[in-house]
Amino acid sequence: MVSIDHVAHKILTYFPYVLVLIDMRFQGVKCGKDGSVDNHMEMGKKLLAAGQLADALSHFHAAVDRDPQNYMAYYRRATVFLAMGKSKSALPDLSRVIELKPDFTSARLQRGNLLLKQGKLDEAESDFKKVTCVWDVTSREMRAECFIQMGEMGKAISDLKAASKLKNDNTQAFYKLSTIYYNLGDHEMSLNEVRECLKLDPDHKQCYSHYKQVKKLNKQIQAAEEFIQEQRYEDAVSKYEAVMTTEPNVQHFLLLAKERICHQASRAISVCSEVLKSSPANVNVLKDRAEAYLQDEQYEEAVKDYETAAKHSEGDRHIKEGLERAQRLLKQSQKRDYYKILGVKRTAQKKEIIRAYRKLAQQWHPDNFQDPEEKKKAEKKFIDIAQAKEVLTDPEMRTKFDHGEDPMDPESQQGHHHHHFHGGFHGFQGFNPFGSGPFNFKFNFN
Repeated sequence: MVSIDHVAHKILTYFPYVLVLIDMRFQGVKCGKDGSVDNHMEMGKKLLAAGQLADALSHFHAAVDRDPQNYMAYYRRATVFLAMGKSKSALPDLSRVIELKPDFTSARLQRGNLLLKQGKLDEAESDFKKVTCVWDVTSREMRAECFIQMGEMGKAISDLKAASKLKNDNTQAFYKLSTIYYNLGDHEMSLNEVRECLKLDPDHKQCYSHYKQVKKLNKQIQAAEEFIQEQRYEDAVSKYEAVMTTEPNVQHFLLLAKERICHQASRAISVCSEVLKSSPANVNVLKDRAEAYLQDEQYEEAVKDYETAAKHSEGDRHIKEGLERAQRLLKQSQKRDYYKILGVKRTAQKKEIIRAYRKLAQQWHPDNFQDPEEKKKAEKKFIDIAQAKEVLTDPEMRTKFDHGEDPMDPESQQGHHHHHFHGGFHGFQGFNPFGSGPFNFKFNFN
């Protein structure tokens, strides 16, 4: 892919020679005070057209010395300086031309180009804005380059779109538009613009190469989103990993892929942490990682993430509810944990819970023990196992427990209201990690 800077450099390199041709229209203009100035101007033009730059420069020096108010003498001398690669010498002459004749569009446009090349973006923008030929393709394209250098991509897009309409076969404008949209992370608009380029010239090397890249990336992103709609989350993650391989340099696409992968519970903590290194105030990712921490029973870390998210998004009801739930689960973890009693994960299904219960109940049945102390210990263990099974196989009680309440503890029930937590944690196949908006989700186990 050819960089915008390279294209701008090429345009700036050839522009002086274009001006030489344009300025031939001024051949009959009488700007001097006497015939000697006119003679020097005429000879200078002929020598310039013949490529004899040093000789042409001598004549324009003489014309300026004899008539310091002759704006065309300064302009033609500036043209020679540019053709000789002496842009620093050309700039004062162009400024003098504009001082003498403020409406000289060619001089102002050329000065804007030089200022742009020197990195004086504000001054260059000022010159480009004063160019009155709004229908001139070259001025539009030059101003677009200035906007690109200043990071004002919206204005650059506006000028390039105009340039693409002013010139019927402006493949370069479509190519630039496509690359700008691509670097902004808009793969669909990038694909549209590069297709317009190929309609004009199917063999355009830059556009065809860029088209293959954008088409591949666009296809991967669309496939990933379709997998999400079909609840094929592992396949979606694989596609977004492919996106990062296809385009490892454009941050917009990397961030998109990482945020979407972050929604996958099994990888959320590591991927979300990576995203938060570059975007520590990303509220959606903080919520996603908090939920992942809850799944991994890292309750203190979940509380911290929800508290951080709350600082950046005050009044967010989901953050408030998530923080309260994380705090209850943290407190509960310091007491009795029915999942740990049965040795199952919080995502365990009912069949898995019953299977674990039967194995442990058989192991700790009091009848298996003869020693009074061991029997007493087994009885307590057996009761805990039975209670764990009762709570975790009952949807309502399991929901309460998942919210940080202990249905078997009367004290835990005091002062608490009944909250529904998306149907509890059973039925893992219903998990939709991408379910709540473009970059936010809740862990749903319906």
